[in-house]
Amino acid sequence: MSSSNPPNPDDVSKYLAQSHDRLFEHNRAWAAAKATNDPTYFAKLSAGQSPEYLWIGCSDSRIPAEQITGLEPGEAFIHRNIANLVCNTDLNVMSVINYAVRHLGVKHIIVCGHYGCGGVKAAMTPKDLGLLNPWLRNIRDVYRLHEDELDAIPEEEARYNRLVELNVEEQCRNIVKTAAVQQSYAKNQYPIVHGWVFGFHDGLLKDLKIDFQAMLKKVQKLYNLADAVE
Repeated sequence: MSSSNPPNPDDVSKYLAQSHDRLFEHNRAWAAAKATNDPTYFAKLSAGQSPEYLWIGCSDSRIPAEQITGLEPGEAFIHRNIANLVCNTDLNVMSVINYAVRHLGVKHIIVCGHYGCGGVKAAMTPKDLGLLNPWLRNIRDVYRLHEDELDAIPEEEARYNRLVELNVEEQCRNIVKTAAVQQSYAKNQYPIVHGWVFGFHDGLLKDLKIDFQAMLKKVQKLYNLADAVE
């Protein structure tokens, strides 16, 4: 559709219709393949969900959680937003965590960022970004908390990538602060919180090896909600 001349409206409409229709074609092919391989697949899928994982990732279109991890439908409860943030004022993500932990009983919560994150780079852009300002401020606060370490990294891309990792760690900490996670862990010894980063250059996930128990212990010095009434 790229051209130096203004696009023909009929050509645009035809292209949009074709690009839309192909999704339904792929859906029909997927459904047929699943039913062929396992005639009971959709009966089991419609019976309910009991995922072991809650995945909190970035909205970036290049990181499909199930495809890069080999998970099937029903195995992961998924929430995505710009720069994989977990803000206590965001009722969306807080509701997702609460439902996944209290009602679905997930065993693992994964925060997955990615190197080269546009949200992280935007947060470090010294200009007014309008509606994005309050959202990106959460990332800028992560930079403020780790300012000395980040300022000591001379190369810009390496500094951004380190901020991606630190942002993931901070969002893990925000999850650990929640009553749902603390109370479930005290009762069941799960969920465990993990921090991962996806790399586009090789398609691999990097485990930041979050020490969940140490993080929980430190967080509960000020944010102990384990004994709170549900």
